[in-house]
Amino acid sequence: LAGRRAGGMAAAGSSDFSDLREIKKQLLSVAERSRERGLQHSGKWASELAFALEPLPLSELPPPPALTEEDARDLDAYTLAKSYFDLKEYDRAAYFLRGCKSQKAYFLYMYSRYLSGEKKKDDETVDSLGPLEKGQVKNEALRELRVELSKKHKARELDGFGLYLYGVVLRKLDLVKEAIDVFVEAAHVLPLHWGAWLELCNLITDKEMLKFLSLPDTWMKEFFLAHIYTELQLIEEALQKYQSLIDAGFSKSTYIISQIAVAYHNIRDIDKALSIFNELRKQDPYRIENMDTFSNLLYVRSMKPELSYLAHNLCEIDKYRVETCCVIGNYYSLRSQHEKAALYFQRALKLNPRYLGAWTLMGHEYMEMKNTSAAIQAYRHAIEVNKRDYRAWYGLGQTYEILKMPFYCLYYYRRAHQLRPNDSRMLVALGECYEKLNQLVEAKKCYWRAYAVGDVEKMALVKLAKLHEQLNESEQAAQCYIKYIQDIYSCGEIVEHLEVSTAFRYLAQYYFKCKLWDEASACAQKCCAFNDTREEGKALLRQILQLRNQGETSSTDIAAPFFLPASLSANNTPTRRVSPLNLSSVTP
Repeated sequence: LAGRRAGGMAAAGSSDFSDLREIKKQLLSVAERSRERGLQHSGKWASELAFALEPLPLSELPPPPALTEEDARDLDAYTLAKSYFDLKEYDRAAYFLRGCKSQKAYFLYMYSRYLSGEKKKDDETVDSLGPLEKGQVKNEALRELRVELSKKHKARELDGFGLYLYGVVLRKLDLVKEAIDVFVEAAHVLPLHWGAWLELCNLITDKEMLKFLSLPDTWMKEFFLAHIYTELQLIEEALQKYQSLIDAGFSKSTYIISQIAVAYHNIRDIDKALSIFNELRKQDPYRIENMDTFSNLLYVRSMKPELSYLAHNLCEIDKYRVETCCVIGNYYSLRSQHEKAALYFQRALKLNPRYLGAWTLMGHEYMEMKNTSAAIQAYRHAIEVNKRDYRAWYGLGQTYEILKMPFYCLYYYRRAHQLRPNDSRMLVALGECYEKLNQLVEAKKCYWRAYAVGDVEKMALVKLAKLHEQLNESEQAAQCYIKYIQDIYSCGEIVEHLEVSTAFRYLAQYYFKCKLWDEASACAQKCCAFNDTREEGKALLRQILQLRNQGETSSTDIAAPFFLPASLSANNTPTRRVSPLNLSSVTP
């Protein structure tokens, strides 16, 4: 009966958004059903989404779920156990639910046992939060739960919520393939339960896996796809999906707004992400979710006062939330108080050992403190929690780079690059690795690709030019430097002058060798503007002046030696002092 009832609900979830009132009814109904089973997060998600839609008149409000004979028999035990469950007395709740037959009470019985095991595991983990390997502390209840749930599953006695719990148990036992099948089944039986979709998101590692899933054709699938695209770094597709959801009538949904902000954060469109987060804070000022992502953006922009305000603000709302600890950690990190920052990330992990962002950020802090082994440990934890976290793979690459282990580096940077194929930082890091391993052709490819996808740090061209220099490909090196200078001056930013001066110095010498006096003197004059190349620039200008004084013959004289200054100082003694020329002739 329960299966049929859940199926009836599934039929309602058609894939179009034409009837928003019907969608609102479904959301209110599933929010209530989730709360009855203690699934707080799914209930909250459905409620937030329902809140974004127009209110329903009294006549259209969904009726409470109909009670069966079994429900009536279990009602007293369920009501008592639910009150214990809400107070986090899970063993006590499970004790009073033994032998209950109704779907709702049975789910709460199994879920209480599961949460009791998780709580004990987390308590043990917290007591020994050091270099804790995954295998040392287990949720003891999982095996029994799996045996009991699989019997029910074979007998087709699990409803959508039961299937969801069975999937979670399988995932915790690392039976990923089986878990995916069960979550897909749960989504078919009860498509309105967001928890099952979210679990699927965490198990799908690439676009190929997504293609082979047979998902129910319901409007919930759109939310799922938008979410998984964001996770898989397919940001264009994700933003299109979210835009179509906004157009369908969910424009007020804070969930969608926050997801769009996260998507912009992932493609490093920092200004856009910041403005959306600021808008979100106006609409939902006491929101704590995603605020750690907001603080990452403020950190990258070095916005100390704003980050300080956010940290104080969240501290007032809820000091002991994972996100709050991460924001405070970021604040201390920005002030270069790395020990304090690491302490707050540790605190975040005591609150939730599976919180991905904190592991990665803690790795970064240990890197700053030059504690490479602790950094590696933290990054590995992050990857255990989520294999798609490119920052952790990238961080591991950096730590092994410090340890001068380029083969390891290469492996980790490759993984980061696979997750973010269009991120120039990964490509530049890969190029540097190949260079260290003397695979210069591969290195050139990486630098060129980094430039092609839009180089964030504007370093790829310089590195490419220096490679061409090493290989004596002077023409290509000059082209790279020219492109680099055009890039720097076109973006109008004040960039570190070190590489600009290098570029001008190389070009001045290159044009000098090619006997293009005008271009050479223009570049040499530019060199004079920088401290480290001033003397060479002046020397080169003097040489050009001398050559011009001697008549323009040298620019057409093909037989002249390659390095003009040396030959000059040897044969013809010019009117001015010679010594600076000799010096400049030996510059690289």
